Amino acid sequence: MGAMLRFDDSTCDTGHDICRWTFEATDNQKLANAADVLIGRPLTIVTLLLLLLIVRWILHRLVDRLVARAEDGVLPDRVSRFGIRGRAAQQATARDLATQTRRVQRAKTMGDLLKSVITGLLVAVIGTMVLSELGVDIAPIIASAGIIGIALGFGAQSLVKDFLSGVFMIFEDQYGVGDVVDVGEASGTVEAVSLRVTRLRDLNGTVWYVPNGAILRVGNMSQNWSRAVVDVNVAYHEDLVRAQRVLREVAHDLWEDEDFSDLIIEEPEVTGVEVFGPESVTLRVLIKTAPMEQWGVARALRQRIKARFDHEGIEIPLPQRVVWHREEQRTGSSPEGEEPVQG
Repeated sequence: MGAMLRFDDSTCDTGHDICRWTFEATDNQKLANAADVLIGRPLTIVTLLLLLLIVRWILHRLVDRLVARAEDGVLPDRVSRFGIRGRAAQQATARDLATQTRRVQRAKTMGDLLKSVITGLLVAVIGTMVLSELGVDIAPIIASAGIIGIALGFGAQSLVKDFLSGVFMIFEDQYGVGDVVDVGEASGTVEAVSLRVTRLRDLNGTVWYVPNGAILRVGNMSQNWSRAVVDVNVAYHEDLVRAQRVLREVAHDLWEDEDFSDLIIEEPEVTGVEVFGPESVTLRVLIKTAPMEQWGVARALRQRIKARFDHEGIEIPLPQRVVWHREEQRTGSSPEGEEPVQG
């Protein structure tokens, strides 16, 4: 009888179990290699493709959940939560619908982008493994990918930072088109938002292009509700209790005015003395308003306060400047031994 062949690592070109099982069953190396080529490799490739589909499906489901959360947003409905009424309620509802539509579109766009990135990465990884199963030397591919990754890491750091910041900004719904925001170096109305840059237009009409990665903090002045802060200066000799009573009456009249009832959410509040200044005492009035309406309400309140203070005789002091005039002796007798100074 011939000597029994023993299986070792050099028996098969690959380490597939099908090759080992075939060799142990037949003691035929050629048959084991053929089984490895005809069954082992195709089976491994099919397994990798199934793994690709399963992992892709799981990750896409996670992205869909993130997109659903992003579509819902992080802020509540302003009409129901803050009791906005009348025309302001209609305007707020329209803004909410526009914001919701914009949020859904951005979330779907981000979801599609993330799905494409996930699919591309999985295809690259699984494709490399399939090439390895087919006998292709993947070492140069991995080395090239590493070099490209290092080059991109050094050369596109700011671009990657901008994109990542844009992704989180969109998913967190920090601001959108039409919002009035302060991003530090620039403030104004948002005209466009992309993954890389945000475009603002300030009060002077200047358009600012701000990279998302350069935005360290965002102040949004138009989400849900706003607040008008009106500071009023009165003279030191005025009765502060009377001045605060007049301010409350003026603010209450504005609250009950039908032209402003749709714009003011809550009854105004007079907080009292805020600052002791060089020439005056500062009193403050706070008014919670519908979004984007705080500036118009504040202007109307200031106008009414001025008219009422004039009627009540309450002084709003102006900054004063004291100028000292020193009269110099133009002519006269000089000390002994000196000539008189001539003008």
